[in-house]
Order: sequence, then C-alpha cells, then structure tokens
Amino acid sequence: MSQLSPSAVFSQVSEAVPESCRENIVIIGSLAAGYHFYHSEGAIRVRTKDVDCILEPFQEAVSAGRETARQLLDAGWQRRQKGEHVEPGDENTPEDQLPAVRLYPPGVDPEDADAWFIEFLTVPESEDTPEKNWTRMSIEEGHFGIPSFRFLSITAFEPLAIEKLGIRYARPEMMALANLLEHPEIKPERMSGLIADLSIKRSNKDLGRVIAIAVMADLDDYGVWRPLWENALQHCFPSSWKKLASQVGGGLRELLNSEEDFKEAYHTCINGLLSSEKISQEDLHINGERILVDLIEPLEASVGN
Repeated sequence: MSQLSPSAVFSQVSEAVPESCRENIVIIGSLAAGYHFYHSEGAIRVRTKDVDCILEPFQEAVSAGRETARQLLDAGWQRRQKGEHVEPGDENTPEDQLPAVRLYPPGVDPEDADAWFIEFLTVPESEDTPEKNWTRMSIEEGHFGIPSFRFLSITAFEPLAIEKLGIRYARPEMMALANLLEHPEIKPERMSGLIADLSIKRSNKDLGRVIAIAVMADLDDYGVWRPLWENALQHCFPSSWKKLASQVGGGLRELLNSEEDFKEAYHTCINGLLSSEKISQEDLHINGERILVDLIEPLEASVGN
C-alpha cells in the first residue's frame, strides 16, 4: 500500500489529463477524502494504491476515456499487467471480459511498494443499471472496459471543484452514503488482498470508511449531511429513493453489533484513512453510533421506516 500525498497526486493527474476532459473527471476514494480534509497539511499522506476516476456524465464517458487514455499512453503511462483480464480485447470479446483501464505514471516500477495507478470508472446509465456493468471503449491498442457500479452516481453527486487544477473530487459525505447503500448488510466476501497482514471482509472495510469519514469531518451534528443525502437519493434514484433510504442503516448497525466485524473495520481505518489519527476502537465505535443517531435514524423516520 503506497503512502501518497493527495495534493501531489491530484496535481499530477490534472497535468496529465487533456484539458478538454478534466471537467468529465471526478476523483473518488481515499485520496479524495484525504485531499478534502488534509490538503492544507502537506506532510499528511494517505495509504492507497489506486486513484479511482469517475468519467461522467455517462454519455461522455467513452469519448472522454478514449481521449484521456490516448494522451496518457502517448506520454509514457504504462498499463497495469495484473488481474484476471490483462490483454486488450477485440469486437468479439464480451464486455465483462475486457480489461479495465489501469495506468501507472511514467517511470514508475509497478513492483515498487509506493507504486500507484489511475483507474477509469463511470456512473450507471440509469437507476435501473445492474449492480456492476461494463461499457466498451476501443483505442488503438484494442478494446477495454469501463466499469460502473450501482451507487457511483451517488458518489459523484455535486462534486467539489479544485479550480486551480480544473478537476473535481467526490464529497466525503457522498462517498459515505454510497458505501452505506452498497452494504445494507455485511456480506461474507473478503478483499482479494490482505490489509496490513489481515484478511478483511469488503463490507467491513467500506462501512469502516463511513465512520472514518465522520471522524475526519469532526462535526457536532452529522445531521447536517441529511439534506444533501436526500437530494442525491431523489436525483439518482427517483423511483426507489425511499426504499433505499429505509435500508441505509442496516449494514452499519450490524457492524456496530458485531465485535469481530468491528475489529476488522477498526483495523482498516487505522491502517488507511485514519493512519494519521490517534483513535481508539471505543472512540471509533462512538462515532459510528453518532452517525446512526444524528443522521440515519432521522432519515429513516422521514420515509416511514
């Protein structure tokens, strides 16, 4: 896992991406949260290995992805050669078997512990898009796939702009909501790799990140996030937003009630977003309870749950 400066990586991505495509990019994940809370503290580093970039709106994702990939490859960025599908496909390759666009910066040794790569994602075409969907993108090297996940539209809702760089990043509270929606219950699937030598359930990692974001935000009342959450749900899921809102707290409650699962979540937090913070497992648990009381329970009550 690399120790990255959010500000430095954001600047490098902005410089490398075609100016005409910058407005189509929303950076999400650990670096987005780290930039939001720590960009004025130059010494702060975030532990991550990938820079997830959402291309949006959906209708412009392929054209923006094609132009950006072309410029990066021509500038010496190198494709990541790991994973199930590595080689570019062709017109006969099923979309779900196409390699994703994952590129290391020029001169980076992919085996280096501090190596990081950029990855392209896109928002779903509509609220009815399946949980995971692939959109085909062809360039000179062959065919690639741009994945979308059901709640990436929530993640990319009303992103924040970095005017001097011309790119945008996801609001931390939107990333928190997307993770809650993705995990209405704790699922058994585990991360493909270890996190600081431990095997972790993906649900525990993502739900732990929700609490980590709350800790970083350090608000007196997390209820201030509710209006934006409601706007995002209504905009992205107009026909099902009330049902989704009624389920938003399920996974977090399960996490807080399971000592084993919460230990995993705490482990990911102190070895991830909260690696620069000194927080006990008990204090992290208290922050999770506050999210429920301040924010989730009033939201659920408003939709009749």
